[in-house]
Amino acid sequence: MQALLIMVVAFIGYIAMYSLYGKFIGNKIFKLSGDVSVPSSELEDGIDYVPTKKEVIFGHHFTSIAGTGPIVGPAVAIIWGWVPALIWVFFGSIFMGAVHDFGALIISMRNQGKSVADYTGKYVNNRTKFLFFLIVFLELWIVIAIFGLVIAVVFAMYPVSVFPVWCEILIALYLGHLIYKKGKNIITWSIIAVVVMYITVAIGAYMPIKMPAVAGIPPTGVWTIILLIYAYIASTLPVTTLLQPRDFINSHQLLVAMALLILGVIFSAFGGNLDIVAPAVQIAPAKAPPMWPFLFITIACGAISGFHALVSSGTSSKQVRNENDSLFVGYGSMLMEGTLATLVIIAVSAGIGMGYVTKSGETLVGVAAWTTHYSSWAAAAGLGSKISAFVNGSANMIASTGLSFKIAVVVMGVFVASFAGTTLDTATRIQRYIVSELFGSVKMDFLTGKHAATLIAVGTALILAFATGAGGKGALKLWPLFGAVNQTLAGLVLIIITVYLKTKGGMKWLISGIPAIFMIIMTIWALFLNQSKFGTADNALLQVVNGIILVLAIWIAVEGLIKFFSIKDET
Repeated sequence: MQALLIMVVAFIGYIAMYSLYGKFIGNKIFKLSGDVSVPSSELEDGIDYVPTKKEVIFGHHFTSIAGTGPIVGPAVAIIWGWVPALIWVFFGSIFMGAVHDFGALIISMRNQGKSVADYTGKYVNNRTKFLFFLIVFLELWIVIAIFGLVIAVVFAMYPVSVFPVWCEILIALYLGHLIYKKGKNIITWSIIAVVVMYITVAIGAYMPIKMPAVAGIPPTGVWTIILLIYAYIASTLPVTTLLQPRDFINSHQLLVAMALLILGVIFSAFGGNLDIVAPAVQIAPAKAPPMWPFLFITIACGAISGFHALVSSGTSSKQVRNENDSLFVGYGSMLMEGTLATLVIIAVSAGIGMGYVTKSGETLVGVAAWTTHYSSWAAAAGLGSKISAFVNGSANMIASTGLSFKIAVVVMGVFVASFAGTTLDTATRIQRYIVSELFGSVKMDFLTGKHAATLIAVGTALILAFATGAGGKGALKLWPLFGAVNQTLAGLVLIIITVYLKTKGGMKWLISGIPAIFMIIMTIWALFLNQSKFGTADNALLQVVNGIILVLAIWIAVEGLIKFFSIKDET
């Protein structure tokens, strides 16, 4: 019953804090107004700037920020114990992540939908703006390359998910045609679309598709190429053609998946089969880095993630149709992600104990199941290990409702792959904006068009993906840097929000200033530890790139502080 109690208390807490803290920030700190003009209307072009109902843009925003982030982070960090993971997810999402996401969204909306890197020039200086561009480009470069691989790995682990994932794209294209070309009711037809999608899930359970090697390229490499081609096409299409309708389907898919997980927790708890088998706290797991500061780096999505600011100021700010909708989209989505991360923690701390099949075919239950999967940091940190811990733990709980374990695995596998796909093409679209803004600022207009900029975004990711061979796993070389880069970006975005709020007078800046200080300390601490670790391992590549990020982070933080303390002379 402990897992059920955790779930209920956390859910009540999220709902209460949205109504109390979220609305306080919206109304009193940012002073939202439904009467002011917004970029989606001012700059409407039918491609990127499109006024959109808040329910639809919520679906896009949530599925873009979530991806596999709130799954893989908690699935690794549980090695330090479920209590630290849960505390960080709950309080981090409310007081840091949601403030970060919402702040980045509303500031972008008040600056023509420009990216956080671009409006940094306005609130700090142009030098900092350029440095910000470098960090953002690096983060998105890794994200695009790695998420192509993530989906390829999911397809390899769960070939039953391939058919429904690609069918969803076709369904979304037709849904977009019905809604935006034929004027059909979006709620009715999106529900029909979801039903059709789950029919393909049932078909997929009995029709696994395994990619063969092609011309000497392994299956993961083939899938990576296909997915990057898809990302190029998807990110250049009007948002109403694929992005919005697919993400609306995904928002329904989220509700279905979370409902199944909630029911799974309830049925399993009352059936007496759901016990938390992970340790409450485990300070020094085998070969793991120290919990401080790495807990706050490992769990990003679900608590706070710099990537979210790129979505907020990249695609979402160009589609929100009213400032009043921004609280639901920005703050509400982050709390929903915290809710999902809470369910993930339950799945990997309790659900996995209901049944775990080892590589040798032995079935383990209880503490033995958890300790086998999380025998060391290396065992827990692999990409496949993260995904399987969540999918299998979730399927165990869902199966207690009467749904077959096989179907439950497909449902959760499709859920993971679909959300990763959304992150892939959203990141590609945002990278296109970043490239356009960057080259536009240096008057190289011939590289600012959507096709030229997208080609740069996808081409650079392709180079990274295949830098180590035909398997498409090159991004794994830089993946050890991603957590620190991502959380450094979150801290820096909080600094920009704090500078913005300082210009408004009073003590409003405290709501982002305190989280900014915490995140900058944690991430710079982690960057220093990583620098030492990479040096000890003689990994020159990671040491050089990590060193550059460390210098940029300190530089931007100092520039932000200088600007912050100079504002009193300007107002």
